[in-house]
Amino acid sequence: MRKGTHMLETVDFTREAPEKEEYKARRDELMERLTALQQRARAEHVGLVVLFEGWNGAGKGSRISDLMYRLDARATSVHVTPDLDMAAVRGFTGAPWGVQDFFPPMQQFWKSLGERGTITFYDRGWYSSSVERMLITEMTEDPECEDKHEGKKGDEDGCRGKGKKGRAERMAAHAREERSVRSIDSAVESAAEFERQLVNDGYVLVKFFVHVREKAQRRRLERLYDDPATRWRVSEGKLASAADYPHAYRLYDRLLSRSDFSFAPWTLINGEEKRSANLKIAETLCEALERALDAPEDENAKAAAEAAAANSDKALAEAAAGGAKGSQEANAGFTEDGFPRTADPAEDEAAVAADKAKAKLQRSQAPTASRFILVDDPAPLPKHDKEVVPMDQEEYKQRLKKEQKRLYRLELEMYRKRIPLIALFEGGDAAGKGGAIKRVAQALDARAYTIYPSPAPTRPELLHPHLWRYWTRLPKAGHVGIYDRSWYGRVLVERIEGFATPGEWGRAYDEINDFERELARWGAILLKFWIDVSPEEQLCRFREREDNPSKRWKITSEDWRNRAKLAQYRTAAEDMIRLTSTPYAPWIVVPGDDKKAARIEVVSSVADALEARLRSSDDSGIISA
Repeated sequence: MRKGTHMLETVDFTREAPEKEEYKARRDELMERLTALQQRARAEHVGLVVLFEGWNGAGKGSRISDLMYRLDARATSVHVTPDLDMAAVRGFTGAPWGVQDFFPPMQQFWKSLGERGTITFYDRGWYSSSVERMLITEMTEDPECEDKHEGKKGDEDGCRGKGKKGRAERMAAHAREERSVRSIDSAVESAAEFERQLVNDGYVLVKFFVHVREKAQRRRLERLYDDPATRWRVSEGKLASAADYPHAYRLYDRLLSRSDFSFAPWTLINGEEKRSANLKIAETLCEALERALDAPEDENAKAAAEAAAANSDKALAEAAAGGAKGSQEANAGFTEDGFPRTADPAEDEAAVAADKAKAKLQRSQAPTASRFILVDDPAPLPKHDKEVVPMDQEEYKQRLKKEQKRLYRLELEMYRKRIPLIALFEGGDAAGKGGAIKRVAQALDARAYTIYPSPAPTRPELLHPHLWRYWTRLPKAGHVGIYDRSWYGRVLVERIEGFATPGEWGRAYDEINDFERELARWGAILLKFWIDVSPEEQLCRFREREDNPSKRWKITSEDWRNRAKLAQYRTAAEDMIRLTSTPYAPWIVVPGDDKKAARIEVVSSVADALEARLRSSDDSGIISA
């Protein structure tokens, strides 16, 4: 990053435009080259993400249109970021409870991301969105400060005044400044993680900032507004935004210098001269694609990726053929311990040893630390060294009814205050995830929750970052999203079955931490349940399912094969809990051998979390236990 640099000052506005004929010839040459690179990138599944940031009226849309006119439209898409609704932001019902909007600010950018092999243009993106929100929430709090704009004569903090009033104004300005810095740092963190994930996942990311000076911006906006044919492009709010140029300049300049990453640098464009701008943009895109497409491949990484792809293709083919075979055949080739049944006991012993060896290898490949702050003492997995005494049926019914009634009341209040709740469930096969989900859902208004299963990813999903299918499936603020298995599949089943390379699942821990941080910053209550079951109890439940015709569909050959990988799954779960237990999303480990006790613990935990959030911001005593 070019820290300490005023990047916007480096834009050269004195350079003369090339002659028309020279420009046309060079432009045609570059676009022919870029079109060929687009087809090559499509064939090799290399995605291109092009972010255009800059001022209103700077010409971002025209630059994108000029490119789109010549590219293959079948493999391109454009996302236009709408202007922030200031009244909606200020008046959002969930704001007092820490909720920003109906969906996370980043979701619109996550959802619009094209597949690898396509080009996605963003006409303004996550940086403009952050600046607009900062201008609303950080820079316009003090109506008494009439001279806030940087660059005006007076106090360096943007407010003038003498005596006690002047000191108060300066203190308020300093407070706004500190909040602004924190907001910028938060925006940069979000951008860095998203952009790093794109690059790691096979995308080429090119970031342009189209710069124009204040007078040029005002002149362009006024010209567009005065022309009836183009007035639709400039709202009164956008026209008035020119008055915020000094504020926005400072914010953009700080964001640019802090987000000029080595893996995703900025290219600054002089938006006042169209010809040079078009040439610079085309040259930059060609060079970026050529570097990515011509880069030497890491043979080890290539081999690992090919093996992972082959495993995924096999899984997709099996799913298309009807999935795993039924229970009668499922148990035919496996011992009660879950290992492949052989004629030689020594081979069964060797299978156990192989499972433990693979678990040890995977543990050595897992990260030892995280870029994120983790809790000091994450919840341990149960040792299963004590006999479990099942809860009395009558006690279970009474306690469950009481907790479900409490959860129902709290959920209604949560809906009114627009607080989103996300509860995800992971655990071993037959651990009781479905039963716990059912008891939570029974307590909720059916209109206010959605249950999201996590089947094997589809081919379009495999051509996106692994989190994309969850980025696009989130509950609305005030609603509940329940995930029956979740984004942790990358560090569980994909790690163990070889659907992801060690590099992919190794970096996924921090990618998940960032995703969950975005959810927490949005204002979501995030609950992560690991329901644990002992091998002995799991075996009993497998047998019960096989003997019960109404439950036989629940047991497949996959379940038995997974029992042969108990050491790998336990090690993967321990690594997952260790590396993703953050202060904003710690794991809740629930012993599952007693189904009744586990269900009550889950329902109670959800109700406790809701109650804590509601009471933290509401002292009115509306919520009662």
